[in-house]
Amino acid sequence: MSRVLNGKPGPSPTTRQAVLAALDVLGYERPGRPREAGAGLIGLITPELSNPIFPAMAQVIEQVLARHDYIPVLGTQTPGGSTEDELVEVFIDRGVTGIVFVSGLHADTTADHERYARISARGIPFVLIDGYSDRISAPFVSVDDEAAMRMAVDHLAQLGHERIGLAVGPARYVPAARKVTGFTEAMAARGLDGSDLVAHSLFTLEGGQTAASALLDKGCTAIICASDIMAFGAIRAARARGLDVPRDLSVVGFDDSPMTAFSDPPLTTLRKPVEAMGTAAVDALVDEINGNPAHRTEFVVQPELVLRGSTDRCRTA
Repeated sequence: MSRVLNGKPGPSPTTRQAVLAALDVLGYERPGRPREAGAGLIGLITPELSNPIFPAMAQVIEQVLARHDYIPVLGTQTPGGSTEDELVEVFIDRGVTGIVFVSGLHADTTADHERYARISARGIPFVLIDGYSDRISAPFVSVDDEAAMRMAVDHLAQLGHERIGLAVGPARYVPAARKVTGFTEAMAARGLDGSDLVAHSLFTLEGGQTAASALLDKGCTAIICASDIMAFGAIRAARARGLDVPRDLSVVGFDDSPMTAFSDPPLTTLRKPVEAMGTAAVDALVDEINGNPAHRTEFVVQPELVLRGSTDRCRTA
């Protein structure tokens, strides 16, 4: 019986069928089809999971991979922990079929992007989410950061705000640079000067608080943030000065991560379409694995402005 259950050679077809029939009669689950070690595994590399948007993205990717009979192996980059290159080596040693990179070194314009050419040379298909680089030959999936900034600026300008600031991450990251471009162009289209109203900081609550404080010093009545966590930091900065959100300061987040359901006030934010992005990334990777290379280009997915309670009319206009 053990040879049948473990898929080993030896038992005749008649004996094998009799054993399987007995399992059915007794109500036991039949053994799954044996796989080679590593077959069906997909490496998934994300930044630290303290930002809820990354677990949300990982969950979507896991669900879509399951529909294709693949299992993700999650690796996270944390300060002092494993690097992206180390995670890649572990995954390749485990025999993964492909890799999904979420907001990895590909998004950093100062990083060595030749590392991805070396992965390709080893025959490992991969796809990258957020942070396009024309130096990497692979499918990319990104949210339209510039369109998101136009939506946010238009919304706030319609509420009468003119001193609109942008709290964003380090300039070396592609999504941050695109947000700055979209913001300054959207402000100019409204006849507003936003060139001096951009504050770079870290993609953290503390980073949002620091950036917002600098923008409040410049007289901003509204702040667009590059993540929901940064937006919570902006709200903290306002309250530390005795200001009310949204009466004295309107705040817009970015991502529409699960934590926005618990914010006070409910956060107006730019929804990152994680389901569409995760699905597009997995579909492109599966095409690569099946020998049907996806276009070496960027699939851009549109965001959505979600209006809640953290934005209101400008009372100083």
